[in-house]
Amino acid sequence: MESLTASGLMFSELVIEVFRANGVLLAAGDELARPAGLTSARWQVLGVVEHGPSTIAQVARTMGLTRQSVRQSAESLAADGFVAFEDNPGDRRARLMRLTSKGHEALAYVERHQAEWANRIAERVPPGEMEGAIEALRRIRALLDVQAPSHSRNQEKEAAWPTR
Repeated sequence: MESLTASGLMFSELVIEVFRANGVLLAAGDELARPAGLTSARWQVLGVVEHGPSTIAQVARTMGLTRQSVRQSAESLAADGFVAFEDNPGDRRARLMRLTSKGHEALAYVERHQAEWANRIAERVPPGEMEGAIEALRRIRALLDVQAPSHSRNQEKEAAWPTR
């Protein structure tokens, strides 16, 4: 069994912190979005669709989410009147989502409150630290985009979970 190098351990600690931060950010996003009738997931979908009508697959690719999770959010957004589906001239099977006026209003509400929240948090972290964190996360994401988790040696043997 291969053990972690010092840099591998540091990367693993970073991954754990990102998972923890993700949980806290999603909870904060849910709290910010709740008064507008949204969740973090629904807010994310509206944020993509705000830039123009989009298919479920386009939203999923943009946000790095599964189509199934975006489909669930999109269907609930449509049922609640935040988005509407329309025919897609480029693909009859993949309908386009567009924001309704209710969706625009909800998104504007959340964005106003998110700006206040982000400004409060940002005042407590030096800009250089944030810039470094952004750059590091972008580099890591780029590496992960091209190198999916794989078992570099003997994939079939190592991929099986021990069953003792």
